[in-house]
Amino acid sequence: MTRFDIVIVGGGIAGASLGAELAARASVLILEKEAAAGYHATGRSVAFWEETYGGPLVQPLTTASGPMLLSPDPDFSDRPFLSPRRTLHVGRAEDAEARDRLLADYAGKVDLERVDPHRIVPGLRPGWTLGLLEPAVKDIDVGALHQAWLRRFQRRGGAMRLSTTLRSARRQDGGWRLETSDGPVGCGVIVDAAGAWADEVARACGVAPLGITPLRRTVLQLRVPALPSPALPLVMDMGGGFYFKPEGKGHIWLTPHDEAPSPPCDAAPDEMAVAQAIARFQEAVDWPIEAVERKWAGLRSFASDRAPVYGFDPEMPGFFWFAGQGGFGIQTSPAAALLARSLLLEEPIPEAIASLDPAAYCPTRFR
Repeated sequence: MTRFDIVIVGGGIAGASLGAELAARASVLILEKEAAAGYHATGRSVAFWEETYGGPLVQPLTTASGPMLLSPDPDFSDRPFLSPRRTLHVGRAEDAEARDRLLADYAGKVDLERVDPHRIVPGLRPGWTLGLLEPAVKDIDVGALHQAWLRRFQRRGGAMRLSTTLRSARRQDGGWRLETSDGPVGCGVIVDAAGAWADEVARACGVAPLGITPLRRTVLQLRVPALPSPALPLVMDMGGGFYFKPEGKGHIWLTPHDEAPSPPCDAAPDEMAVAQAIARFQEAVDWPIEAVERKWAGLRSFASDRAPVYGFDPEMPGFFWFAGQGGFGIQTSPAAALLARSLLLEEPIPEAIASLDPAAYCPTRFR
């Protein structure tokens, strides 16, 4: 039976980033049940870095990750993963409370400017009178980032087994014996980085689940020839009804911001959500839609308080949670991986993330 110090279940952005940080200090195996890593949530992201996205508990992780994504170490990438975008938060008169909450939650932390939204987005319909500009928002090259994590993991000696399912695991000799579709594996620590399958992995290991719930998000690509400019900001409804982002000349990515509970699965777009997205888009701007070019869906997985879960399970030795990262696991991956590495290896927290409070993300809050 092959043995490793650490086995990570899940090869998406969470497992790849943490694996890359651990592999220089321990022998690490990533188990990925799909034929390609990053097939699910990682490969279906709308791909932006936004400090207000995910809420006040996520913002410190996003902010700390920004410099590492914008100016990565040369051995990690020879170019930035971020490029300029901006976000325009828009609202109608009834959204004044949501606007004020944004301003209060991020005062002194994130730059938010009151603006006339019609000066920034031509074709915005008259009812949308409230505007907050978040100028620091960037697009993320998700594919390049994920591949960079995987390359670093492999260069540092990490091993990966694709198309390999964890069937069960039990404590044995102070560690774990895992039964997989590719045979037994031994290790000292299991890391649950399985995204929508996080609670299922926990159950397979005899660990009580935390109630991490997958929520489906539907996304469309529309052909909109009247799009004024591909450099327009990401436009986000303060009321939570939609957001859309230019994706090249004459194309946008649009979502109705849906959060439908779903079992862990290969998510498919919901036709009702597609119709809602189009209706809400047409209520916001007067740009004619020429075609729905494609549509897809992904599962964003949340704990009950919508904060991520990083740390050892208090009731099961050697079981480490790295899950519940919603739709913000990509934009927070550098800081989250450093924090989780420190917690797992019981090392001092690096200076780059010294401002983070690990207690905010600890699984003990659910036990």
